[in-house]
Amino acid sequence: MRIIVLLLLGMCVVFCTTEDSVVTHNFSKVKIVPLFKDTISIRAVAIYNDTLAGFGYTKGYGFINLNTTKVTLTNFEVSSGDTIKNNDNWIAEQRAVNFADSSFFSLGIGSPARLRKINKNTKEEKIVYKEIGEGVFYDAIAFWNPLEGIAMGDPIDTCLSIIITRDGGDTWKKISCTNLPETFVGEAAFAASNGNIAIVGDKTWIVSGGMVSRVFYSPDKGKNWEVFDTPIIKGKKTTGAYSLDFYDKNIGIIFGGDYTAPENNVANKAITNDGGKTWQLVSNGNGAGYKSCVRYIPNGGGKEIVAVGFTGISISNDLGKNWNIVSKESFYTLRFINDSIAIAAGKGGISKLLFK
Repeated sequence: MRIIVLLLLGMCVVFCTTEDSVVTHNFSKVKIVPLFKDTISIRAVAIYNDTLAGFGYTKGYGFINLNTTKVTLTNFEVSSGDTIKNNDNWIAEQRAVNFADSSFFSLGIGSPARLRKINKNTKEEKIVYKEIGEGVFYDAIAFWNPLEGIAMGDPIDTCLSIIITRDGGDTWKKISCTNLPETFVGEAAFAASNGNIAIVGDKTWIVSGGMVSRVFYSPDKGKNWEVFDTPIIKGKKTTGAYSLDFYDKNIGIIFGGDYTAPENNVANKAITNDGGKTWQLVSNGNGAGYKSCVRYIPNGGGKEIVAVGFTGISISNDLGKNWNIVSKESFYTLRFINDSIAIAAGKGGISKLLFK
């Protein structure tokens, strides 16, 4: 019996790793390796299996093979002409992209908002959702699993614009305002980094900004919703939370500020430990000012965080209490490949970030 117990204990040492495994990185430096340079603006990037980066940019979307750094672009000229806008080949600036299984999704921000589904291998595309109208402006897209996904945009009528797919992105249905919390006048969202939506399991959080900055929460993949207040700066069209991330179902962070006053670091970052029901300001009046994207470092236990913006890259190793500037290079968004490497994008291209 003793031999069996010892054998089981030995097997557990090898195989019983958990999601709670934590590594202390204490990063204080970053090496920036350019992957693609061009006169474009990129605010959305997604990673597929550590080998492929998909991104949206001013005039289309593209891919970078992370093994070979080969770049392919789908380029559509943006024009205000109605003839081009009414043509299905016209594409608005792409600020919301994501992968789901073998497909890549790219969503234009303005009316007519068109969501494209692109085969990752053949690059064949089709329009799976289109919305035209005053005020149409989509901000972010994310997926719970290969079949179910969500995209969100600014309010139309009395609620956020939220569309959902349950069939792998072939069809999308907009949620009625009768099934969503009511928004305030001047409450919207920022298409700054595809960072407005966070997903952990079936749970979903969406952040708003502007005259009011709140967190909308669904426990069941978009079927039911409630909304929670935050202490983030508000009161102007340019103020509020620009991005959020959750390390697990309880620990989360929202980050923003006012991009017209980027040095202001008052009431621009807050954390939650109860799944977004309550939020507490951190590093209030200290540390990093405005940032457009925030992400937890994988396997960091929720203590280690990276935030980027056109003001540079900042890191916190202590739950957001203190922040260190590791680079002043401008980026709008980033996504981690693993717990020390990320892909970041901004005005002028895409880079690999190697944290040390």
